[in-house]
Amino acid sequence: MSMYIEKIKVKTENGQVLEVVVLEKRAERIQVVLGEGVHSVKCVLTPTRNALAYAGSVMGREIVYERSREQVQADLDRLSGRHGRTR
Repeated sequence: MSMYIEKIKVKTENGQVLEVVVLEKRAERIQVVLGEGVHSVKCVLTPTRNALAYAGSVMGREIVYERSREQVQADLDRLSGRHGRTR
């Protein structure tokens, strides 16, 4: 049995792009983990006020996932539809 590990790209305050592993993804929050092993840090990203991105804080630094809540919900709907079929 293979397990799909979703990764997304987030942007740091200084413009650096990091690839992070998604632990949980829902329209109202995305939980990610940065780093690996003993150096890993969990972070919860929540929609910004205008719902055009998700933001969270790791060790005092802000990270941003530049996808809207609407786009994330559409991704989730598409994936649940695909995995819901039995054939």
